[in-house]
Amino acid sequence: MPEYRRILLDGAAVETVRHGDDLVAGDGRRVRVEDAHHLPPVVPSKVIAVHLNHRSRVEEFGIGLPDTPTYFHKPTSALNGHRGAVVRPEGCAWLNYEGEVAIVIGRTARNVAPEDAGQYIAGYTVANDYGLHDFRDTDAGSMLRVKGSDTLCPLGPGLVTDWDFRGKRLRTRVNGETVQDGSTDEMTWDMHYLVADIARTITLYPGDVLLSGTPANSRPVRPGDVVEVEVEGLGTLTNHVVTGPTPIRADVGAQPTASEEVLSTALGGDWEFRGIRPPRR
Repeated sequence: MPEYRRILLDGAAVETVRHGDDLVAGDGRRVRVEDAHHLPPVVPSKVIAVHLNHRSRVEEFGIGLPDTPTYFHKPTSALNGHRGAVVRPEGCAWLNYEGEVAIVIGRTARNVAPEDAGQYIAGYTVANDYGLHDFRDTDAGSMLRVKGSDTLCPLGPGLVTDWDFRGKRLRTRVNGETVQDGSTDEMTWDMHYLVADIARTITLYPGDVLLSGTPANSRPVRPGDVVEVEVEGLGTLTNHVVTGPTPIRADVGAQPTASEEVLSTALGGDWEFRGIRPPRR
C-alpha cells in the first residue's frame, strides 16, 4: 500500500513517498525514515471527531449510544506530528491519550451517500486524540479546550492509501506497556457512514480529517511518558509528553478543575474505586 509522508527537509515542508527504510521526495532527495523530521501528513481545513463509536468504550462507561453519532471540533492549531512533543500545561493533571484511526478526505464531499463515501476518501492515518480533561467543566460541553489545546492532535506517521479499514487491530502503548487493545470491528458506525453523516451539512475538502473514535481504557499520562498508537497496516504514531513552558494564566478565564466529572471521564468511569475521592450520591 502506498504511504505518503510530509517531512521537514532542508528547511521546507516536503511530501515524500516511503520506499522501505527511505523517504523519497519528488526531486529525488532521500532521507532515512528514522532521521526524518515528521510533520502531520496532511494540512486540513478542519478536524472533526466522533464522541463515542467503539463498543468497548461505551461498555466501559456503562452508558448507551445515541441513535446517531455526535461530534466535536479540534482546531488545526492543535495539529502535531509523529515524534512531536505533546504539552500538558503546568497546573494540569488530567491529560488522556486516545488511540484512533483518522480518515483523510481526498475529494470535495457534500451530501454523499454512505455507499459512495469511499470514493471521497484519500486514505487513512493514525491519530491520538488527546484530551485535557482539566477543562471539562467549561465551554458548555463543546470540549473546545479539552480537545483543542495546542499539540493535542498528533497525526501520522504517514497517509496510507488503499487500506481496508475492516478488521484492523488498534493498540496504544505507554512506555512500552499496552494500555488499549481494540479493533475497527468494534465501531458502531464505520468510516463511510461518518463521512456521509458529516457531509450532509458540512462540506469536506481534500485534506480534511475525521477521527473515528477510541476503544476502552483511555487514561491520563504525565510528562516523560512515551505514547505509541499502532494501527494494523497504518504504522505507529509516537509522541512524548512534556510540561508546558509557562503556567496557564490565573488572572483570566476558567481554571483547571478536578471535579467528579473530570475524574470520572479521565479515569474511564472507575475513579471512585481508585481512592481518588469517595463518590457522591
